[in-house]
Amino acid sequence: MSSEFQSSLDTSVTGLKTLILNSLKFRLARDTASATKRDWALATSKAVQSIIVERMIATTAVHHNQNVKRVYYLSLEFLMGRLFSNSLYSAGVMDDIVHAFEELGLDYEELRREEYDMGLGNGGLGRLASCFLDSLATLDIPAIGYGIHYPYDIPVPGYGTNTVNFLRLWESRAPAEFDFEAFNRGGYEEAVREKNHSETISKVPYPNDKTDSGKELRLLQQYFFVACSLKDIIRRFRRENEDWQNFPEKVAIQLNDTHPAIAVAELQRILQDDYGMPWDQAWSIVTRTFAYTNHTLLPEALEKWSVGLFQKIVPRHLQIIFEINKRFLEEVEAKWPGDTEIKQHLSLIEEGSVQMVRMAHLAVVGSHSVNGVAALHTELLKKELFPDFDALYPGKINNKTNGITPRRWLLACNPRLSELITSKIGHGWERDLDKLRALEAYADDPQFQFDFMNVKQANKVDLARIIERDCGVAVNSAALFDVHVKRLHEYKRQHLNLLHILALYRRLLQDPGLDITPRVFIFAAKAAPGYDMAKCIIKAINAVAKCINNDKRIEDRIKVLFLPNYRVSLAQRIVPAADLSEQISTAGKEASGTGNMKLALNGALTIGTLDGANVEIKEEVGDENIFIFGLTVEEVRALLKKGYDPQEYYMKNEELRAVVDWVGSNYFTPDEPPGVLRMLRDNLYYSDPFLCLPDFEPYSECQKKVDAAFRQESRWAKMAILNTARMGKFSSDRTIAEYARDIWKIEPIHI
Repeated sequence: MSSEFQSSLDTSVTGLKTLILNSLKFRLARDTASATKRDWALATSKAVQSIIVERMIATTAVHHNQNVKRVYYLSLEFLMGRLFSNSLYSAGVMDDIVHAFEELGLDYEELRREEYDMGLGNGGLGRLASCFLDSLATLDIPAIGYGIHYPYDIPVPGYGTNTVNFLRLWESRAPAEFDFEAFNRGGYEEAVREKNHSETISKVPYPNDKTDSGKELRLLQQYFFVACSLKDIIRRFRRENEDWQNFPEKVAIQLNDTHPAIAVAELQRILQDDYGMPWDQAWSIVTRTFAYTNHTLLPEALEKWSVGLFQKIVPRHLQIIFEINKRFLEEVEAKWPGDTEIKQHLSLIEEGSVQMVRMAHLAVVGSHSVNGVAALHTELLKKELFPDFDALYPGKINNKTNGITPRRWLLACNPRLSELITSKIGHGWERDLDKLRALEAYADDPQFQFDFMNVKQANKVDLARIIERDCGVAVNSAALFDVHVKRLHEYKRQHLNLLHILALYRRLLQDPGLDITPRVFIFAAKAAPGYDMAKCIIKAINAVAKCINNDKRIEDRIKVLFLPNYRVSLAQRIVPAADLSEQISTAGKEASGTGNMKLALNGALTIGTLDGANVEIKEEVGDENIFIFGLTVEEVRALLKKGYDPQEYYMKNEELRAVVDWVGSNYFTPDEPPGVLRMLRDNLYYSDPFLCLPDFEPYSECQKKVDAAFRQESRWAKMAILNTARMGKFSSDRTIAEYARDIWKIEPIHI
């Protein structure tokens, strides 16, 4: 199905100049003499917005006229980053805009940097959602993203297509701006209290849930954005359809993790309470509409809310959840008569001193599909996290390995490498990443190796400038850039990386003549507000960095940086410059990872465990082009089963013992109260829940292999080229095509 699209706008260089100048004059009230760089950037954004909005209107018209099935992607996070460059590429005007800038005396790079990142999330979950929106539009799949925090519709244009979907973000506003009676009584704070309270819901994502008020706000946030989204979805459906039985044929709702899981109860409530539908009819619609993506194997990360909190915030939904659970447990009884234990495992309500609503269980029961995000992750979902659900609903749990959009994570973030690739294999890879396989033919070519590594070196020089600007530390761009950038969590083991850094530092102090490859260790991350251990790890890394970076005895052979304010735009500068990608989570703990994909696509070599998507990356790039170490999932399980004692490893390895004690001493924090980092040392010594100590020696030995390989310039270049060439599987286009085919049952609609 298609519909002819003709633009009314002139998108030639001359036409774009006119659009920009008109935007500057009529929309910003500026002339060319007084306009600042930000004015020019905004004027360009509004000019390109005109092109994209015209396509979005055409897209919406076609979708409406054809009464298409749509995907509705519900996610509490959308880590969009900056939109300027991506929009220019997707609108197909990047080259002409650059030429228009040149004729206007403007610098593209300067204007691009005028945009701010949108802070709609904290980590990989939100960035994955954003990659998926890009691929949905690029594959011409009718889709709308729903999230929270800003009151805007953000157009999402596809690359190489006329489809423009959108992201709708809800903002909470008070029904009344001001209580004039309270103000007249002299109570200003009372006058604005209700307004401020109402609007808090969409102010900050992920409030600290260590407090009761934080928990309450988080549940309110989740219900708020789900309720708004479902109302909008139903409005759109009812405008075009009359028969409720067609709802699952026109609406596919994907729950991105458990944050929107309350949507299951909310849709059941709407169908019953607002439309008078019998339970069984409503529940059939609900379970054919929803699908759920699980993103974690950590039991503590599966959301649970107390029954008391539900009773306070959404009492009707609690009634519905209890009824869902009652009927579900009757189903369990029919499958396993008299088995009380299995009912306890599967129940939507966790019994204990405080009854808890298990949101993951609600999502599983209320969805027709539950998917993991890497082959290993899905296998572990079936075997360890949800084995009884898998037995009850064979085939419901399926795999959809994550992916990343090559438009942002190669074309936009690494233009030097993109141009080099295109010069060798032509265009087309931007929409079909498998075409990068053609680069394999050049992996042994000395000239291509030289050009490829020259691109890497230029990107490292750019990052070195950012490091000096933001951290005040000058680094050697010829050194190995060892990069560990991701959410800060113990299972991702930034502290294992830190122990290795301390070991290297100690070796250099003991043997000043030690021959090592100079390294720049780069960390960037954010931690949850109430996660004390994660914050302690951040403090430890910064304290060690300050000491090492100012120690003249080691002659700059090691530098350690923790870059501030990790965000998408910063990641887009780090990823192209990385030589080594740290993917060292405890085996069996990382669902997938997407940083591993971004870094490998840009020619960084991975050092990692057999965890998450690392397993599939290894299969794609080949054993000889990746550095794998450490305990496997089976070995982790066996070690924990027999009874893991971290002190056993601490005592038998002198170097490990020294660095664990060192990090907990006052050596790196001489100006602070004693024991400020003791928490980290004690965590490793007494519990080490994510098995850093058993993996320390294998990790250190593997890092020696990295050191040796980096010294062999031709070998390293070949490995880097083959990593880029073999990352086609990890395009989010492939992931979304699988969702569309297997879960949503939806076809592209070409505009």
